[in-house]
Amino acid sequence: MSKDKSEVVLLEKDLQKSGDDKVIVTTSKSTENSVEAGVSQQFFKLAKKFAIDGALLPEDKQMLIEDRTVKRARLSQLRKQKNIESIMQKTLTYCADFEIGQRTDLDWFSRYIALSEEVSNPTMQDLWAKILAGELTKPGAFSFKALQVFRDMSIFDAKLLAKACSLAIKDPNKKGIRLITGAYQQPGLFNFFSKQRQQYCNLSHYGLNYADLLALSENHLIYLQESESSLISKGEILQFTYNGLPLKLTAIKANVCLQFYKFTPLGAELAHLISDKSNDDFFEHLKSKLTHYFAVHST
Repeated sequence: MSKDKSEVVLLEKDLQKSGDDKVIVTTSKSTENSVEAGVSQQFFKLAKKFAIDGALLPEDKQMLIEDRTVKRARLSQLRKQKNIESIMQKTLTYCADFEIGQRTDLDWFSRYIALSEEVSNPTMQDLWAKILAGELTKPGAFSFKALQVFRDMSIFDAKLLAKACSLAIKDPNKKGIRLITGAYQQPGLFNFFSKQRQQYCNLSHYGLNYADLLALSENHLIYLQESESSLISKGEILQFTYNGLPLKLTAIKANVCLQFYKFTPLGAELAHLISDKSNDDFFEHLKSKLTHYFAVHST
């Protein structure tokens, strides 16, 4: 059999089952070639989009290196201009109903443009627009350090922050944000052997596992070390909110501690970008765990 013929296999088919008596099945070699061709085509398109495809072309079709450099710089500036104008359009929709009273810090705005003009993903552009709208309506809402952290975040990191916010509780001033992981009563003579002395809130069951917490920590959004509240006395009242819903805890036992992961100041700043979106199943789970030590009111 010749080399050309060896690249296909002819299979006899039952004429009663099919009108064709032969089916051509490509070999793995031709499949690999088609995959490679597809990958190469995608690569060439990507390189061309960023004007870095010059050396990939035949020599007789290559522009001078000087011309290619100018073309690349021009396309880069055009892309940045398109990105920042898109963000400005989105910003207007977020702050159209608010009055801008104070003058915006021009140095902050200049740095904001430099950091955001590379962003082309529509979802990330929306978040950058929210940052600017927040700063325009309340100067100082977002620090330059928060902008730098956000610039290095991917769309996956942003979604992870949104997931964490959907499971977090906030202080009334919204500066303290926590992911409750459990609660316990300090061991004493009457509860030392009680199985109810410690309660755990399983965050991973609701989509936030330890690897996710580690990623949030690497982006300086939460402290990875688990924290504890000070001892809570019987009758003491704690006020929180959960995604806009009130959460009032009144201790019914003495010497109770809450365990949690705490958002960093940068994480708390960027959490303002995330709209309230409660997880009803999680909220019920959290309240069921806390009722061992608190009278829980959420209305």
